[in-house]
This record gives sequence, C-alpha cells and structure tokens, in this order.
Amino acid sequence: MEIEQTYLNDCYLMKPKVFADDRGVFFETFNKRQFFKLTGVSIDFVQDNQSISQKGVLRGLHFQTGDFEQAKLVRVVTGSVLDVAVDIRPHSSTFGQHFSVVLSAENNRQVYIPRGFAHGFLVLEDHTIFSYKCDNYYHKPSERGIIFNDQSINIDWQFPENQMIISDKDKVLPLFENLIK
Repeated sequence: MEIEQTYLNDCYLMKPKVFADDRGVFFETFNKRQFFKLTGVSIDFVQDNQSISQKGVLRGLHFQTGDFEQAKLVRVVTGSVLDVAVDIRPHSSTFGQHFSVVLSAENNRQVYIPRGFAHGFLVLEDHTIFSYKCDNYYHKPSERGIIFNDQSINIDWQFPENQMIISDKDKVLPLFENLIK
C-alpha cells in the first residue's frame, strides 16, 4: 500500500497495491499494522457504512462533534465520486482548507479523514457505491454540517449546482463562519 500525506494535516490519500490476473483483481483495503507504520496513526474502526447513489447526488459536508467525532476511511466500490475533506480544527495550520480527489472503482484510491474534519462527496456516476469505516459510532445529536457551497471554503465541485441532488437537510446547513463563532 502506498500512502501520501495530503496538503491537509493528518489527512492521507491511500493507493492499494492491486494484483490482477485472468481471474480478476485482489487488493487489501486496510491493514492496521501497515497504516500505523506509514502514518503513525493508531486507529480502531467500529462501524462500516455504505450508500448507493445516482449521478449528481451530493452528500455533505458532515461531521460529528465532541465525544462523538469520527475519523473515516472512505472508498468507492462501484462508480466514482468527487470526495472532499475540510479541516475544521481551529488550531490546525490547515484550518478552513479543503482537499478534493476523485475516488473510483477504477483507481481504488481511499482517503483517511481524521477527527475534526467535515466530509462530503458528489456522485459522478449512476449506481455508485460509497463505503466508509468510522472509528466512532454515529450519534445523531452530535451531527453537524457546513453548507456545500460556502464561499469561504470555495469548493469546486466540478458539476453544475442546478443539477445536484441534495437532501433538504443538507440544503440548509450553516456557513463555515457560523461554526467558528
């Protein structure tokens, strides 16, 4: 497995070693020992989640607060997404900055998103299966978010906003500046 530090502190892009032959392909999606060796991060995942979405669906930007913050390891099983992580840790040197990357079934890339980050993704193909591991359980009262089109974060979703499919809940998330007051 190859792991690259993104330009956001503690956020990593992971590229598995893929073995292919006439039977198909095999790759390891996570190895705790190897991950620790390459990043110094010790992680215990406790919950796996999966969504299936159509092209144009935007989910996010979501995070949990307090004792229920979550680190995530995200990947695409089928299809592709534009995945976005935003550093919302006030004392981080990359506070308020975002990282985006296309994750797909073709490239098998994954992103490790540490606690203290908001996360979202835009689906680029119909029937995309998005899967992620969390190091903490979902806790609805601790759920928060930032509006996807916040100008201070300035994410280029590379997709027409009027064609995005967004939940009513995500359409009314607060601005980033309202989180830091």
